[in-house]
Amino acid sequence: MKNKQLIITIVLILVFSAAGFYGGLKYQQNKKPTFTRQFGNAGRAGQNQLRAGARNINGEIISADSKSITVKLTDGSSKIVVLSDSVTINKAEAATKEDLKVGEKVMIFGQDNSDGSVTAQNIQLNPIIRALPTQTPNQ
Repeated sequence: MKNKQLIITIVLILVFSAAGFYGGLKYQQNKKPTFTRQFGNAGRAGQNQLRAGARNINGEIISADSKSITVKLTDGSSKIVVLSDSVTINKAEAATKEDLKVGEKVMIFGQDNSDGSVTAQNIQLNPIIRALPTQTPNQ
């Protein structure tokens, strides 16, 4: 009799565990992903492009040619960005590679390369960067 009760208990635990796992899985599948938008339209443009290995870069162009630009990042380092033929470049109106000039502020969405550079998928010229609110410590 005790063996029968033990088997029934184990089966019930397995059934409820499987039902809970399935319910959680379905709940997660139905949730829409959320993105923190800090960059105006640039954030919206990048939402569809974020995937594994993708990154965004924010900084100032310090050198440019027809194949790549070098961007000085906000932390003082720099990053080489490869300009593919399919890259879209935006500002208030459509822009071209010729608009990527030294001194321009840019937000770049692209794919990491094995050599440390990034291949751009979208470039926003003069992005709107909203500062995060600062918190004052409690005294």
